[in-house]
Amino acid sequence: MSMTSERRIAEAFPPGEFLREELEARGWTQVDLAEILGRPPRVVNEIIAGKRSITPETAKGLGDAFGTGAEYWMNLESAFELWRIKSDSAVARRARIYSKAPIKEMIRRGWIERSANVEILESNLAAFLGISSLDEEPAVFAHAARKSTSYEAVNTAQRAWLFRARQLSESVQVSARYSDALFDNCIARLQALRGHPQETRRVPAVLAEFGVRFLVVEHLPQTRIDGVCFWRDMESPVIALSMRFDRIDWFWHTLMHELAHVKSRDGLNTTVTLDLDLCTEEPPTQETLEGEQRANKFAMQALVPQDQLEDFILRNSPLFSTQRIMLFAQRMAVHPGIVVGQLQRRPDGIGYHHSRKLLEKVRDIVIGSALTDGWGQQVTA
Repeated sequence: MSMTSERRIAEAFPPGEFLREELEARGWTQVDLAEILGRPPRVVNEIIAGKRSITPETAKGLGDAFGTGAEYWMNLESAFELWRIKSDSAVARRARIYSKAPIKEMIRRGWIERSANVEILESNLAAFLGISSLDEEPAVFAHAARKSTSYEAVNTAQRAWLFRARQLSESVQVSARYSDALFDNCIARLQALRGHPQETRRVPAVLAEFGVRFLVVEHLPQTRIDGVCFWRDMESPVIALSMRFDRIDWFWHTLMHELAHVKSRDGLNTTVTLDLDLCTEEPPTQETLEGEQRANKFAMQALVPQDQLEDFILRNSPLFSTQRIMLFAQRMAVHPGIVVGQLQRRPDGIGYHHSRKLLEKVRDIVIGSALTDGWGQQVTA
């Protein structure tokens, strides 16, 4: 019998199963065997049930009773125990793997290959995280991320999402190196696209023209990241969005927010800047950081001139109407959903259920022209 066959037998049949077969072959009961061995019936029952190991003394008795020799029973017991130890080790190793990353989602999304071999799965995850083994702790690269979880740490799902964004950024082509001197020109080109949802398809090309890599990575459960800005080098900024909220105001605010980080070169140093999400269905309750406030002010001003918005509020509060919002947006050459989004975030603005029909969806338009990982699309990096 081969070693593989022996291993499969040990996995399927612990020593008690062999003992049961021997009893059936001879027509003996458990009580009969107990009397032959001079042991309590409970001992025989527990061996057959797998609740008791076969000791050398018991192996000697079984060998004499069945004419097999004690070694036969000790070998069965040793092989089974070795398999069980190996099995327990594999369980512990898989538990460690699953504690390092959202493995099920990563396999489903094609980020790492599925494998029943725990060593291969460990190797696949280590390669994804850029480490030689899971004994190392992967260092999270510098970035500025807009999210709605704690500032204090990056959880495993967020880390996986960030590593995937950085991995895919290698595949995004740009037609120039980024230059601070041309930043305002880039913003002006983007502002010309604010008026209609279909124009969002042109955003990736405009950013690439100014040296900004843009991609979309669908969020993972527990990430709650809206967008991130990081740098491949001093002249290669990257913006990745999750599009977890499919709303035109969310898209434009998050994009401009991350561009504000590009302008300030946030994410170039080793300090991770974590930004509070301001596009959830409820107003934020946590105080924002100075960099967050700066980025939000930049985004709001770039999308809707704030002096004009203040004047509109003074003239219409508290009786805002959808028609007046649409007329104001037309005068500002901006989509009315963007105005609604800004009014919703102001204490003197409107509620979160006001004019929601203006918050048009743009995800399908954006991912149609951007490098995208998610919603059924898989990218081979």
